[in-house]
Amino acid sequence: MINTKDFSKRLQKVIDYYNESASSFAEKIGVQRSSISHILSGRNKPSLDFVLKVLSSFPEVELYWLLNGKGEFPSNEKLQVKIPVEKNISEPMTENVVSDKNQTEKKSSNEKSIERIVIFYSDGSFKNFEEF
Repeated sequence: MINTKDFSKRLQKVIDYYNESASSFAEKIGVQRSSISHILSGRNKPSLDFVLKVLSSFPEVELYWLLNGKGEFPSNEKLQVKIPVEKNISEPMTENVVSDKNQTEKKSSNEKSIERIVIFYSDGSFKNFEEF
């Protein structure tokens, strides 16, 4: 279980390290300012979504360090892996554009797509796979 008091100290260290205010930090990770305030005051515990947003926005932050104080901050060993989008280069460009347009039209508004995959390792490191 996370020690909320210690977590808030580590979160404050991250905020100070990047020379951010609580408001600007909240904006960068995509949460409300009140979420940061409640976590820093110890009123609320951080959600998994909150922790993942911090890790995604600030790759120098290690998961185990943020949650348990084990490891180091800032980490220089964080690995970000980008997965390239494969294109079939044997077809002429016009066919690819038409094909992509047809595929887009076939998607319904309720269809979900994978935005990001995060793999957590037992040593506290992780890999973040995002498609661009």
